[in-house]
Amino acid sequence: MTAPLDQPITLKRIHTQRLREVYRSAGWPYQDLVEIELLAAGLLERSTRDSGHELVRVTDAGLTHLARATQGNRQARSAHETLVQKVVECMLRDGRLVWTALNLRAQVAAGSGDDSLWKTCQPDVFSMRNSSRQDYLEPVVHEIKVNRSDLLADLKRPEKRAAYLELGGQCWYVLGCDRSGHPIAKPNEIPVECGVMVFQNDQFEVTRMAPKRTVSQLPFALWMALAKASPRQASELDNPQTSFV
Repeated sequence: MTAPLDQPITLKRIHTQRLREVYRSAGWPYQDLVEIELLAAGLLERSTRDSGHELVRVTDAGLTHLARATQGNRQARSAHETLVQKVVECMLRDGRLVWTALNLRAQVAAGSGDDSLWKTCQPDVFSMRNSSRQDYLEPVVHEIKVNRSDLLADLKRPEKRAAYLELGGQCWYVLGCDRSGHPIAKPNEIPVECGVMVFQNDQFEVTRMAPKRTVSQLPFALWMALAKASPRQASELDNPQTSFV
């Protein structure tokens, strides 16, 4: 059954990405389904050059959509950065060495046989105990998610989790809440190899413990990345009330 023409078109991230591409480009048409939907929604319009070539351009409504999407992205980044900082504070309070914005490489299984591949990953928070003994370091990765769609996209990348688990003895997903104050996901939606904690009412609640893997020695590539980066400082402890429960 064909949907009525006056039914609103559901706009997704791919539509916003295409609008940005068209806005930055010369306006050559893609002539695909995404463009058709944007034209039907009034966010793009067609025009014809004197030479007869057809172009597309972003309409005023399209610019408004882009502005709203940009504002939403800024708010999401702000919420994400705030939650990252709170995890950092808790790790520092526990006396751990803490890094953010690391660009790491881990060797993970390729999916068949004994083959492996190098996977680049950027954990939101990486920490380890302040110890001179490698078998006491207990490295931990915290991956922060404040948006459900971002979380679901992340869960479809098992190689990313494999990289985190290779680098850390534990991997935690730290979940924010939606506008209604509810966690963006339930523990059973997160793979069992990872722990789950929720930030709610200005505190962290552990909803499922992360399995702990003994790490006797950190990979050399990880040591090199840590040596080139600066750990976060204890002077950043701005919120002494934030804690795990």
